[in-house]
Amino acid sequence: MILETIMIIALCLLMLAILANLYRVVKGPSSADRVQALDSIGINLIASIAVYSVLLHTHAFFDLILLIGILSFIGTVAFARFIERGVVIERKR
Repeated sequence: MILETIMIIALCLLMLAILANLYRVVKGPSSADRVQALDSIGINLIASIAVYSVLLHTHAFFDLILLIGILSFIGTVAFARFIERGVVIERKR
């Protein structure tokens, strides 16, 4: 019973962190701040799904956690390349 309460409180705090990061994505002063906030949202989302999985006593969400981690990494690399070079994919013709 006490463990479930702690898990629910952890989920609420993670959702508050995601909301705070969403604010930084919208109002971020620079593109680098926005990219960092999006990466942090991905990490918080992975943690939220993991806590929810433990709360439900299931392994069903592990594939989803892996998928979000991969997409978050690819998105961060793409945004970093865009900030650095101005394009994500270079085409030489």
